Amino acid sequence: MLEGWFLWFILLWVVVLVTLMGIGGFFMFRKFGKALPKSDGKSDLDWEEYYVDQTIHLWNDEQKQLLNELVSPVPDLFRPVAKQKIAGKIGQLALEEKATAITRELLIRGYIIATPKRDHKFLRKKLAELNIDVTPFNKYFELSVDKASN
Repeated sequence: MLEGWFLWFILLWVVVLVTLMGIGGFFMFRKFGKALPKSDGKSDLDWEEYYVDQTIHLWNDEQKQLLNELVSPVPDLFRPVAKQKIAGKIGQLALEEKATAITRELLIRGYIIATPKRDHKFLRKKLAELNIDVTPFNKYFELSVDKASN
């Protein structure tokens, strides 16, 4: 039978493993949910990819650099996923508005709408660091994905 410090070590290790597997499972389930086809036959990830593919020619180097700068506060592990989601939303807006190029205003608007409400504080801080006035964009903070998806 296990006794003493080794018993506590094993119990602690079990708790750590169960916690880490639960966290990993949560993120895997979220990704799985986004990959499931909706009523139109395409998943959220398919639509993001479609919008990016349809508007890739509208992006110039300056706008790509601004997008990279705006997503810099996102942890490295999640940055590619965040960029894909945000670029998809910007592409969707560009197609809906029949834009001929991705403008700074369109990029910021799409970025705000694609960003979850919980991250708006960080987004406002990053925009302030870049000397971008958020006053004209305040109405778009209400269109965030958290509100739109519910």
